[in-house]
Amino acid sequence: MAYREKIAWLTLGCMIVAYTVYFSLVLSGHVGPRLLDIVWTFGIVASIQAIVVIVGHIVLAMASGPEGRAQPDERDRAIARRGGNIGYFVLLAGTILVGVVMPFSDPAPKIVNTALLAIVLAEAVRYVLILQSYRRGWHG
Repeated sequence: MAYREKIAWLTLGCMIVAYTVYFSLVLSGHVGPRLLDIVWTFGIVASIQAIVVIVGHIVLAMASGPEGRAQPDERDRAIARRGGNIGYFVLLAGTILVGVVMPFSDPAPKIVNTALLAIVLAEAVRYVLILQSYRRGWHG
């Protein structure tokens, strides 16, 4: 498995675990209705996720040797660009929902959590497409 594919697996796995925990807390009512409660809870979950990804990055880079220090080649950049392009459209759809539709019918905490969900879904789509491209051999 290529180093960049391992990084994508690490990041996607950490995202799934971290944000499943966060949105489970939100849906179960453990996060208060105040926006400050949402920010603190999301901040803690995102910080823990970032720390785990950073440590995993370091471990994978050390274990991969020279491949972990190599710059991304054209194929890696094309794969990342494809994932980013499609993830952007997911984020755009979520932003339209949050910014155009929801302000007229939903309370602020629901809008904030929907915006966070749109960001998480866009990143998840990005990493799924990156992984799919590495697995299936997409060459751009």
